[in-house]
Amino acid sequence: MRKVKFKNRNWDTAANLHLPYNFDETQNYPAIVCVHPGGSVKEQTAGLYAGKLAKKGFIALAYDASFQGESGGEPRYLEAPTTRVEDIRYAVDHLTTLNFVDKNRIGLLGICAGGGYAANAALEERRIRAVATVSGVNIGRAFREANFLETLEAVSSQRTAEANGAESIITNWTPNSCEEAKKAGINEMDMLEAINYYRTPRGEFPTSNNKLHFASMPKLIMFDAFHLADFLLTQPLLVIVGNKVGTFGSYRDGFDLYKKAASKNKTIHIVNGAGHYDLYDKAEATAEALDKLVPFFRENLLQE
Repeated sequence: MRKVKFKNRNWDTAANLHLPYNFDETQNYPAIVCVHPGGSVKEQTAGLYAGKLAKKGFIALAYDASFQGESGGEPRYLEAPTTRVEDIRYAVDHLTTLNFVDKNRIGLLGICAGGGYAANAALEERRIRAVATVSGVNIGRAFREANFLETLEAVSSQRTAEANGAESIITNWTPNSCEEAKKAGINEMDMLEAINYYRTPRGEFPTSNNKLHFASMPKLIMFDAFHLADFLLTQPLLVIVGNKVGTFGSYRDGFDLYKKAASKNKTIHIVNGAGHYDLYDKAEATAEALDKLVPFFRENLLQE
């Protein structure tokens, strides 16, 4: 693995470039951009999949989103969907500058919110030849299901306060522990699993610090990752979901994307007994996902 940086507008994106065994810089390899979930970083589930794909012969690039992790951009901790989509295009730009990457064989894998961003990026980015999602979520749909009008009112009031000298609000993606969540009356499976992944040794990483800029909320509420997918998402598509259904909605979003996509070559695979977060790092669930991802990318990135 190589730590790399590439220019993203007027700041740098920090990334890990995962390389195949017996890597040879004189050869041309297919490449896959791996897009992390909201609140995540390149060293977590996106990096896990990138490392596994590299072992199967692909170049795989996992990067930190703008405003987050080790990447630049201000304000910090902003989750801006249109910027997240543009990040993908800059990642593709970077891959095309590498002599050992085949510019005509670039694929895209997104996990959770990264899956929605990946699908959206593919609508306009024709250099992406194949798209796969794992526990993919249309993050705008998810945020629209949680008191969105009250949230918009609160952000509007906060903007007025900030224009008059108040400090920005930084909130959390999740409670800091399952105990904290349960004390607040939160017992939902996906949220507790999110805490178990992000806030315990299972998946925690120092730069994934559970911080979200409150000003992100309107941008998230207004975003529809799958808008125009029925016209513009024509690339080969693989959707992977688990059948343990929680409120984050990746199961129904997966079927929504699968049904809506204009792709003639599209498949949805259900991992039985797996929940949203099992597909982040649990050995059996991720192995089954990779058993579908690897042949999918080989078929669609290696064919002449």
